Amino acid sequence: MFHAPHGYQRAPLPPGRESEPVPTTQQARTPVRDTPGEKSTPKSTRRDAYFDNAKYLAIVLVAVAHAWEPVMDGSRASRALYLLVYTFHMPAFILISGYFSRSYTGRPDQLRRLLTAIAVPYIVFEVVYSLFRRWAQHAPEQPISLLDPFYLTWFLAALFIWRLTTPLWRLIRWPLPVALAIASLAAMTPNIGADLNLQRVLQFLPFFVLGLLLKPEHFQLVRRREVRLLALPLFAGAGLFAYWAAPRMNFSWLYRSSSAQELGVPWWTGIAMTLAFFGCAVLLTAGFLAWVPRRSTWFTVLGAGTICGYLLHGLLIKAADYGHVFETYTWLSDPGGEILLTFVAAAVVTLLCTPPVRRAMRWVTEPEMAWAFRRDTTELGPRR
Repeated sequence: MFHAPHGYQRAPLPPGRESEPVPTTQQARTPVRDTPGEKSTPKSTRRDAYFDNAKYLAIVLVAVAHAWEPVMDGSRASRALYLLVYTFHMPAFILISGYFSRSYTGRPDQLRRLLTAIAVPYIVFEVVYSLFRRWAQHAPEQPISLLDPFYLTWFLAALFIWRLTTPLWRLIRWPLPVALAIASLAAMTPNIGADLNLQRVLQFLPFFVLGLLLKPEHFQLVRRREVRLLALPLFAGAGLFAYWAAPRMNFSWLYRSSSAQELGVPWWTGIAMTLAFFGCAVLLTAGFLAWVPRRSTWFTVLGAGTICGYLLHGLLIKAADYGHVFETYTWLSDPGGEILLTFVAAAVVTLLCTPPVRRAMRWVTEPEMAWAFRRDTTELGPRR
């Protein structure tokens, strides 16, 4: 039976506006260049089709990988594809999220957006997922804890923490080496605990910090033709290595939710795996971004609704899990069944990203909540 993750155990890794989560429902705006000593340019309100395309394609990979998880164990090829996708899809989301957080300074308007776009969806869906589990498993005694993110909600909790620390990373001299050191220390520190999924928050931190360090020219670089061509042998080689590693690797390394000691290996392995996975994830993310279309496409508009696709598709995965769908229909583990699941997952998450769904979910994914904030505090940020 497919057991979905809970707490600090293995969890799916999911889905930019400068002060929103990557799976955002607002416009993705080109961030302000606010490097010290550099003159800031005016913010653009025009959507960037490239980042919308990247978000949509990444959320499709997230949904497809979640659909593979309960049926992949009998197929080495499926496990290899799962390993390949999971190596980079969440790092790509976090990196882009960090990129669009570069201008976050803690202004009142930014703090308000942090609460309404991240904290509120986290609280609502943490409760929804927990109540759904209670109802489906007939277990009313199961607790609801806002400190123990359940299933997909861990990403919102992590992003809330990462964004609050943005001014600190812009202050220190060597932010990326420091973030990698923190991630390595976390990977060799057992029993960190489940509160806010801190183990995962710390181990994924370097990707957010790397995003903070990127500039528009870096994304222009990966979109060059020669980089696109280099991405082909990169993914081919990564696929072959994943096929070799699939039956040998403990996939718990992918989820960043455990220390080396908890996985039964020496402490120093945590450092080695942190650095190795970081390097692989950065390369594969660059290869993925190199092939993201730069022009507007039929799915560009769906990039604005990826937070809906991210949060809602998890309910369907959990419903299939609680309903023992993957156990009942064992043919889903066959190649034909896995292909069918791939198309179904892609189609469903596409539907969940459409504008009608986004409008229907706006009350929770992008609430105004003007009643909850002081008027003078709310208006202070834009005046600055």
